[in-house]
Amino acid sequence: MKNLNIVIMSGGCGSRLWPMSRATYPKQFLPLCGDESLLQETVSRVKNINKPGDLIVVGNKDHRYLIAEQLRQINVESPKIILEPSARNTAPAIALAALEVQASDPEALLLVLASDHKIQDDNKFCETVEAARQSAEEGAIITFGITPTHPATGYGYIRCEETDNTIKTVDCFVEKPCLSKAEEYLNMPTYFWNSGMFLARADVLLSELCKFRPAMHQNVCDSYELKHVEGSFIAPDTAAFENCPSESIDYAIMEQSKRIKMLALNTAWSDVGTWKELAKISETDEDGNSCIGDVLLQNSQNNYIRSNKKLCATVGVKDLIIVNNDDALLIAHKDESENVKQIVTQLEALKRPEARTHQTVNRPWGSYCNIDQGFGFKVKHITVKPGAKLSLQKHFHRAEHWVIVKGSALVTNGEENILLSENQSTYIPIGTLHRLENPGKIPLELIEVQSGNYLEEDDIVRYDDDYGRSNQSIPLKVNKDQKKGVS
Repeated sequence: MKNLNIVIMSGGCGSRLWPMSRATYPKQFLPLCGDESLLQETVSRVKNINKPGDLIVVGNKDHRYLIAEQLRQINVESPKIILEPSARNTAPAIALAALEVQASDPEALLLVLASDHKIQDDNKFCETVEAARQSAEEGAIITFGITPTHPATGYGYIRCEETDNTIKTVDCFVEKPCLSKAEEYLNMPTYFWNSGMFLARADVLLSELCKFRPAMHQNVCDSYELKHVEGSFIAPDTAAFENCPSESIDYAIMEQSKRIKMLALNTAWSDVGTWKELAKISETDEDGNSCIGDVLLQNSQNNYIRSNKKLCATVGVKDLIIVNNDDALLIAHKDESENVKQIVTQLEALKRPEARTHQTVNRPWGSYCNIDQGFGFKVKHITVKPGAKLSLQKHFHRAEHWVIVKGSALVTNGEENILLSENQSTYIPIGTLHRLENPGKIPLELIEVQSGNYLEEDDIVRYDDDYGRSNQSIPLKVNKDQKKGVS
């Protein structure tokens, strides 16, 4: 029995789940269905796989610390995190993972999973993977189909030749259908939803990619050969990777190869692609309402309502999606939830920050939340994890005043090192070298008041950083080598 490496694809943006899912913090990192994020649930789901190999997460380079932190929270040791230099869809991304596995064991298996699926029965999932294992070891590419439960127009379909419960020969892949076709497929036992999950050997995937997409194969190989490795992070070469066309694994391999087989996964499954899909798998009250957060209802039926902080009250409404976030409110009919992504498109065209970022912004050392802002000032609530510290830095356009509200802070302020506790504060003038560290065992919380004529996040020069966010530390006496970034 060959080792089975888990490859989790985590590069999506989840725009149909706006305003919770955004480019800098997409849906796979959100606890939409419980206490764990969808990524964490995916990792937990495969913990009972026999002969496990490496855990490989392929994700956006901008999410590297977010991925690492979420894996740390569930005690995952020694993951491999491949950082996509840019979005090129699933085929190049999966090829990178296959190259990483092939480097040590060409015939090892890859179980390729999405990071944002909800599967009801984890034991049934693992049993199905085991049932596919021998065929995959012999050189087949096994894709996992889902028996349709309703006429879904948002999923692609797989048509098979056989109707029994064994591993089936795939006849063809079918694009997302119109409603009448989806209703027709629902009554045909040879049609299955395409889950996008599959099992195959590393060398088989790469040989099929080389056969059908030789230029892409070469570009991915070049990018992998020129990779930079730092701890858990594997960073392929940007220039070579960006030569790859953007193409899904379905188009590049699945629809071309003669090695494709399918095994049905007989448990409830959802790709959690829209608010309507999330509503379907959420608990409801006697009136069909799903409520998360501070919600009051009066004569309301069949709604999905999620309120982050503020009270949300409804009177006489039905079939609505209501998501009340810190900085945005979404109200949509359930049947229109596919079109939420059009709002994101509008926000991007208007260059509004709500398309990409939340008021709360996560950093490897903790997070900050923008509380208020006006001409010449900005107020933030900053949280620093125990033992973590920000970069040693300075600003040329703003001064900062820090007030500690919880925990203790070790502050570098110019030539001074100061230990501050609750209700104490310090002032950092413009151009002063400074650093913030949490030496305690509980989260440090403080209020930061910025003042100045320019208050954007690119007004920062780093001289030292624990998270490698500069190519090198900047010598303290060489101001001409200023490097800009985000604190």
